[in-house]
Amino acid sequence: MAVCVRAVVRVLVLQAAWALGGGQVRYSVPEEAKGGTVVGRLAQDLGLEAGEAEARRLRLVAQGRRASVEVSGASGALVVSSRLDREELCGKSAPCALRLEVLLERPLRVFHVEVEVTDINDNAPLFPAALVNLSLSENSPPGSRFPLEGASDADIGANAQLSYTLSPSEHFGIEEENSDLRSKSLFLVLKKSLDRESLAEHRLLLTASDGGRPSLTGTVELVVLVLDVNDNAPQFNQSVYNARLSEDASEGTLVARVGATDPDEGMNRELTYKIGNSNPSSASDVFRIDAKSGEIRLTGPLDFETVPLYELHVKAQDKGTPPLSGHCKVVVEVLDVNDNAPEVWVTSLSVPVAEDASVGTVVALLSVSDRDSGANGRVRCAVWPPSPFGLVATFAGSYSLVLREALDRERVSEYEVEVRAEDGGAPPLRASRGLRVPVSDVNDNAPAFAQAVYTVLARENNAAGAELARLWARDPDEAGNGRVSYSVAEGGAGAGSGSGSGPGWRPASSYVSVDAESGRLWALQPLDYEELQVLQFEVRAVDAGEPPLCGNATVQLFVVDENDNAPALLPPAGGGPGPWAAGEASSASSSSGSLWAWAAWGAPAGQVVAKIRAVDADSGYNAWLRYELWEPRGKGPFRVGLYSGEVSTARALEEADGPRQRLLIVVRDHGEPSRSATATLSVSLVEGAEAALAAAGAVSAGAGLRPAAGAEGGAAAAAAATNVWLVVAICAVSSLFLLAVVLYGASRWAPRAAVLAGPGPATLVCASEVGSWSYSQRQSRSLCVADGAGKSDLMVFSPNCPPPPGPAPKEPPQEPPALLDTVSATRPPLAP
Repeated sequence: MAVCVRAVVRVLVLQAAWALGGGQVRYSVPEEAKGGTVVGRLAQDLGLEAGEAEARRLRLVAQGRRASVEVSGASGALVVSSRLDREELCGKSAPCALRLEVLLERPLRVFHVEVEVTDINDNAPLFPAALVNLSLSENSPPGSRFPLEGASDADIGANAQLSYTLSPSEHFGIEEENSDLRSKSLFLVLKKSLDRESLAEHRLLLTASDGGRPSLTGTVELVVLVLDVNDNAPQFNQSVYNARLSEDASEGTLVARVGATDPDEGMNRELTYKIGNSNPSSASDVFRIDAKSGEIRLTGPLDFETVPLYELHVKAQDKGTPPLSGHCKVVVEVLDVNDNAPEVWVTSLSVPVAEDASVGTVVALLSVSDRDSGANGRVRCAVWPPSPFGLVATFAGSYSLVLREALDRERVSEYEVEVRAEDGGAPPLRASRGLRVPVSDVNDNAPAFAQAVYTVLARENNAAGAELARLWARDPDEAGNGRVSYSVAEGGAGAGSGSGSGPGWRPASSYVSVDAESGRLWALQPLDYEELQVLQFEVRAVDAGEPPLCGNATVQLFVVDENDNAPALLPPAGGGPGPWAAGEASSASSSSGSLWAWAAWGAPAGQVVAKIRAVDADSGYNAWLRYELWEPRGKGPFRVGLYSGEVSTARALEEADGPRQRLLIVVRDHGEPSRSATATLSVSLVEGAEAALAAAGAVSAGAGLRPAAGAEGGAAAAAAATNVWLVVAICAVSSLFLLAVVLYGASRWAPRAAVLAGPGPATLVCASEVGSWSYSQRQSRSLCVADGAGKSDLMVFSPNCPPPPGPAPKEPPQEPPALLDTVSATRPPLAP
């Protein structure tokens, strides 16, 4: 197939010579030729002139099978019409020819055409199975041959001539034998003796390659299982086993456990144990061996003074035919009894030990003795645990318990020390004495907050005295050294907060206070988001030790915006004295202002007539504005962009619409409850020339909202500039959000200390002159807010809108850092 695709299909043999008796044309084409491939120029070979083939209706009639070629009506050429598969058409037969009849009218003539389909190497050798299992005895002699079933190839000729190769193996090879001219016999030949104990399974890969160019291959995996014979004698793990028993050992005591292995399998590896000759011969009355497990146990009394040493000869025999056996020796040494244990006394003990005591301080004096003599009376002493104390020998039988390492009462306040004594007997006897060593405290640990930075959320307009958070610092010392008191150290907000001074700067203590004992953070006054967005200050924790130690933590208090400001309408973009109005009301109330604009008769649908501009001093959803047309309702000639505030024509303007249209537009925010402002827009409908003059006059005077028909170029430029600023604003907000996520991830590994609770959504909103967009992120946060209830609605970013009319707005605060202490988060899709 690859040869067919890669090579240019060409006619191999064209026989255009007419036979004297039959008039037959012969062509040749390779199989798998693409549709449209020209097999031969039939009209030309039949001696027809140009256009005569179509005029005399030259056509093809197949004989007996589906024709995969056809005659092109325009050129009279014989072309491939469908897939040519030689194996499907002729199987293994060669040559493969399509016999066709060609009819030509006026006068009617019949020609015989034969198309030979030549073979390409498009079929790989195929084995009957992908996996073949063989079982061979491990005593099979080298040279043994085992027949295998060969592969088959659907191609013919050289493309079907197969050769075989076997993956590298030192034990096996492959041989081919020509049994006749048509078939070959395939054999797996054993080249080297097998050993099941070395390798029980051989995995070989047999590959068949055909003679095509390029050659195609097929594979089969041969799994050879080696069958076992009894050719290995049992082998003990050790040739000599040594055991030592006290002479007062009781009957049934385990003396030794011998073990032998046989690498054979089945019955050939099942073993039985028994004791043969022994020295002395009475050993058979004292010891017994388990025939299956090889455990040797004591069955009679031992006497060191009579027999100090036993030698047992153990035999292991398998159940093969014939059985094979292995041997080992067990030497049992009888030990004299050590019947006196050491004794330990404490002669002096100095406790408690101060945790700042120096290394080498003596804690206790000990005395050790053993009434036995010789090796049974020699005593060795040790202390457990080996640190932080150790033993120092002063003279024979006397020891001092001394401090080897520095102490830390906060890590270990009391030690249970055990002094162990062991004599030199066999088996040794032991004694021990326990000591309790308490550690006294010193003030060596400063209070430490669970977090270096606490993030606290509080809704604006909270009640004075509301609890905002609970801070906690840990001091591992005890008593007065661990008693902590809290205070607000430093910090504040205002114009001079960077330097801690200035006319607008206020200290943090004027906003919050902290309970000295409990660490609870309280609000001293209601918070106003429009006045204060972020308050950062430090809380100090001091212990009552001598000298006192202290620790600090930074608190970042974020004020969460409430919808307490209504939208305010802005003056026209030209900055002139045109009429405008601002209002503050709840969802049920409104205030209005009068605006005006011009539109030309016949203005098409979608033409922008004016633009309502408004701003909200709140943040987030509370400042996300939408514009609604309240009057006239129904299918009026004008419409208002929901988020852009652009007033445009809903259809072409007609004289029936009258000389003037009055529009009542309501601007609402997305707060709960929402607040709104209203504007009345008067649109004068004039002729095109009059509208242009009116727009020019409005621009020079700075009045009105927007020219209708005469300033389309300026409007397009303003819209483009606004879009650029909107993109810049979106990029800035996205960068701040990414920074918040990074800070949040870093804080997740810090210990938590603030009292937090409550799932809820956090919403990111960005608004501009031409529209708004929002991104909601649902998170479970730990919050303490002014009203005591768990809240989690946090507007992290403020809308990017021009300031409202009236007094100069306050300087916007810096963007607060990302909120920490998030327990879980899910992200809803972007809001429309």
